[in-house]
Amino acid sequence: MSADEKKIEEMTFREAMDELDGIVRRLESNTMELEDSLKAYERGVALIADLQKRLADAEQKVDMLMGELSGEQDDAVRDTTLS
Repeated sequence: MSADEKKIEEMTFREAMDELDGIVRRLESNTMELEDSLKAYERGVALIADLQKRLADAEQKVDMLMGELSGEQDDAVRDTTLS
């Protein structure tokens, strides 16, 4: 990570997406040296992993909140047997 790159965990979702978009554009331009391409690719993979985790966490939170809104019972109360 270069001195001007922010730590991924300190970035907002939008900042991480914007940086990933920039990395993709630079890689697709085919103008980078091999070593720089590999560093950019590695950073992109780290960004993708973090973004996927954030999305999964957000989805889980939304599911939980939707369950609260609908009054959904948890598995301990709900009959989960196949009938």
